[in-house]
Amino acid sequence: MSKVKYYYDPDTLSYRKIEPKKSKKYRNLFFFLLGSALFGLLGLIVLLNTNWLNTPKELSLDREVRNYELQFEILTKKMEQMEQVLANIEDRDNNIYRLYFEANPIPEEQRRAGFGGVNRYKSLEGFNNSEIVINATKQLDIIQKQMVIQSKSLDEIAKLAEEKEKLLAAIPAIQPVRNEDLTRMASGYGWRSDPFTKARKMHRGMDFTAPRGTPIYATGDGTVLRADNRSSGYGKHIRIDHGYGYMSLYAHLSKYNVTKKQKVKRGDLIGFVGNTGRSEAPHLHYEVFKDKERINPINFYYGSLTAEEFENMLKFANQENQSLD
Repeated sequence: MSKVKYYYDPDTLSYRKIEPKKSKKYRNLFFFLLGSALFGLLGLIVLLNTNWLNTPKELSLDREVRNYELQFEILTKKMEQMEQVLANIEDRDNNIYRLYFEANPIPEEQRRAGFGGVNRYKSLEGFNNSEIVINATKQLDIIQKQMVIQSKSLDEIAKLAEEKEKLLAAIPAIQPVRNEDLTRMASGYGWRSDPFTKARKMHRGMDFTAPRGTPIYATGDGTVLRADNRSSGYGKHIRIDHGYGYMSLYAHLSKYNVTKKQKVKRGDLIGFVGNTGRSEAPHLHYEVFKDKERINPINFYYGSLTAEEFENMLKFANQENQSLD
């Protein structure tokens, strides 16, 4: 209850109640209402910035947002780990795999190229957590692009490896006559004495002395080009196309075990030692061609000889003796 104030009236010698003016009443009421409004507004601002007035749904949404932020944080760390693993794969791809298969490394600018053109992330702008979402999306897009490039590179490497495997199988890499079947390695590649004219001439193959009927084996995978006696001096002979520019020739055979256009594998029995054509004694004359040029066959026996056997063969092959054809 408000206090009532009095004043002393000397005329009536009594106390009279002080009646406040109406304007003062209105002023006091105005300031009271203004103070109440300001206090209410301040209280509302405080409440809106705290969780005191949040509804259960708002609290749930707030927890969900915080959970999403945490998940984005975890996702970012995982993507960073993926980038490290991918960088390691890219390094091995450029410096090991592609180097081994003689393929050009993929340029760094191609692996790290960005995305040109329009803003790809405009639809993600304007939200409270737009920056987090956009950064994570960009990082994911970059990783995805790098993975596509790396996947294509590995497909290329797999194809090169398959070709390399075929090449290694095709190269004439074994001795055409087994060591245990040989009488001796009669003559190597180089200048030799002709058995008929005794003149010194270039012998462009290797002669393996062995009894008539000794098995002869294909030295690499390929296709039989010829199996006939229609080549001067060679008698019955076989030519095998190994692909990749390689061809092998087997001459002076007694008989064939293959026919023209037949596919053969390294180590397949293709014929038998004989003495046909321009030959002084039963033996196999063996030649290797690379891009239609004769090359020394002794460099291609790594698939069937030990180091000691190869050294002995090299010693005999380098002797300037008489050839058998």
